[in-house]
Amino acid sequence: MVKETARAKINLTLDILGVRADGYHEVSMIMQTIELADELELRKTSGGIILKQDATKILGGENLPLNEKNLAWRAAIEFQKFCGKDLGVEISLVKKIPVAAGLAGGSSDAAAVIRGMNRLYEMNLSEKELCKIGERVGSDVPFCIIGGTCLAEGRGEILTKLAPIKKFAVVLAKPEGEISTAWAYKTYDENPAKTHPPNKEIINLFECGEYDEAFKNFYNVMESVALKKIPVIADLKSKMFAAGAKVALMSGSGATVFALTDESTAKKISESVENTGAQIFITETF
Repeated sequence: MVKETARAKINLTLDILGVRADGYHEVSMIMQTIELADELELRKTSGGIILKQDATKILGGENLPLNEKNLAWRAAIEFQKFCGKDLGVEISLVKKIPVAAGLAGGSSDAAAVIRGMNRLYEMNLSEKELCKIGERVGSDVPFCIIGGTCLAEGRGEILTKLAPIKKFAVVLAKPEGEISTAWAYKTYDENPAKTHPPNKEIINLFECGEYDEAFKNFYNVMESVALKKIPVIADLKSKMFAAGAKVALMSGSGATVFALTDESTAKKISESVENTGAQIFITETF
């Protein structure tokens, strides 16, 4: 048996550069792993895939599938295909990352399964090979395999590791409602953003330790799309800034809003959004 931690991510920036010939969107985003995580245990079986799941700690967890529609299951299938063997596995998953939240919970579970099966069966696959398997499951999975701070380009699978950023407390507010990623990108295409995050400038500021300047440039082009369906996002951001957040931004295609702050201010920011109906978490960058 092996244990794996599947950490969530936030998008410090998210930019869309256009639609590719393969139908996917060309993106450029700075991604950051955070401590909030699902927990997995993997055990060998004689064949096939068994997925057990405890999702009682998150809203809407009862709707998560326990079949090939679950990214953890799909990751096990793709690992078996890559290795050309029926490497039977039983996956026990405890969900703590909200679903459909822009935090890559499903992708992180998939990444943990790929890493875990590599250890469980002592396949000794390289990080590059693990990421190749991850690409077959989802665009965010390679980042979730690597973790840390990265610039993600292409569909999200072309990763440049960046120097780890300074440790910050992170307050997450997941409002009620879900946003389909497919709907979000389609809606974005109908009215593309005119403002874009200067990712290279932000990376340079990180390297110089100029975090306050970097924060001023954080931007997610999908926010305006998500606001059409979940307008409380704007209220969450406003309350977080008023409570002292250094940054308040939506992650991914939504709808979670995160605040970066000092540890001493995290509780105040959390309390500022308590009456919004959002599910709230306090964590930190990893």
